[in-house]
Amino acid sequence: MLSNKRSFVSCAAILSGVILTGGNNAIAGTGCGEEVPCEIENGQYYIHLPEAHEDGEALGAIFYLHGHRGKAVNAIRNKGFQRMADELGVAFVAVQGVDGTWSFPTAPRNLRDEAVFFDSVLSDLSDKFGVDTNRTLLSGFSSGGFMTWYLACQDSGKFAGYAPIAGAFWEPLPKDCPTEPPYLFHVHGTSDTVVPLAGRWLGGGQWKQGDVFESFDVWRRQNGLADAAPQKFTDGKLTCERWQPSEGLLELCLHDGGHSVEAKWIKRAWTELGTMMGWTEKG
Repeated sequence: MLSNKRSFVSCAAILSGVILTGGNNAIAGTGCGEEVPCEIENGQYYIHLPEAHEDGEALGAIFYLHGHRGKAVNAIRNKGFQRMADELGVAFVAVQGVDGTWSFPTAPRNLRDEAVFFDSVLSDLSDKFGVDTNRTLLSGFSSGGFMTWYLACQDSGKFAGYAPIAGAFWEPLPKDCPTEPPYLFHVHGTSDTVVPLAGRWLGGGQWKQGDVFESFDVWRRQNGLADAAPQKFTDGKLTCERWQPSEGLLELCLHDGGHSVEAKWIKRAWTELGTMMGWTEKG
């Protein structure tokens, strides 16, 4: 297991005997890390390792999918995301979409088999950085949120949990998902005009973002929760509803803002997921 606990050797961090040169440089021995992308077949990802990680300790990972035409390197540079990873003691992994887009089933373009690609990402992270693939959370914003919903629908077990922000299914919505319900923590702004809760037409009426509530209904219907009243609660500025299938969790949290993402929402999802999974408090 890799470790990047602080040391005074060459003013760098030591990762199980290899040196992290810091800043936007690669992690020695891997050829990538921080602002240097890790290249794999059909794509790339960026990784930020936590500042303090004990040797031999399981290393969990939070994955982040950018919005439309976004760049993963901007997410890896985000100080809020870096602090979140350091505080939780997890890796932060920003994955790059092809030409800044994601190839979910109803997307305008399908440029990559995303399910196969993410299997490759997980395998590479395990091999290079010792990431525990059983301790993972997939989050995505806007278009990355759409992709997060579809990966959860295709195979909820690919990641331990899912935290989409401002993005759900597109129309036509899937009739059902061929998998067990995920641990799903969705956050959305009630004033969002880019991806409204009710969705909107794009491309001159060629495509339509799905309704967030109807997207939840897909999961609720197939798990006998169509008529079930949710547990309601607030968490800071979030107003939440939660449904509890026999496996997994379905949670919708709303805020009164617009089209935005905050690291604290992802951190909250990791903490909640960790409690449910029995992970250590640190991450």
